[in-house]
Formats: sequence, C-alpha cells, structure tokens
Amino acid sequence: MDIQIVTDFFMWCTIINGLLFVLSATMVMFAPDFVYRVQSKWFPISREAFNVAIYAFMGLFKIVLIMFNIVPYAALLLIG
Repeated sequence: MDIQIVTDFFMWCTIINGLLFVLSATMVMFAPDFVYRVQSKWFPISREAFNVAIYAFMGLFKIVLIMFNIVPYAALLLIG
C-alpha cells in the first residue's frame, strides 16, 4: 500500500468526521430543544442528564477525531 493512498484515506476520514462534528455541534448549539425532544422520545432522560451526556459525547468525539484522524494525517503529511 502506497503512503499517498494512506494519506488520502486519513484526509477524507478527517474531512468526513470533521463535518459530522461540526454538524453535531451546530445542532446542539442552535437547536438544543429539538435534539432533546428527539432523543427523549427514544430514551427517557431528564434535561440535566441530557446536557451532561451530550457535553461528554461532544468532548469524546473531539478527542477521538483529533487522536485517530487529525494526528495520523498530520504525521503522514510530515513524513510524506
């Protein structure tokens, strides 16, 4: 497998996951009541617990995005 293929793979992973993160963050910032209503229909959860859960999810998503997409992509750019 060529290093350019792996670099392109991580580039597209970073772009797609970054867009998903931005979409999720935008939904939580600008339509929190809508997101809560949709989720509370599926899972019985209080608003306070939902706020904690969504904050933790977004933080975990950001850490995973950085560690498993951005860092490998940057490393491949440096060595390639």
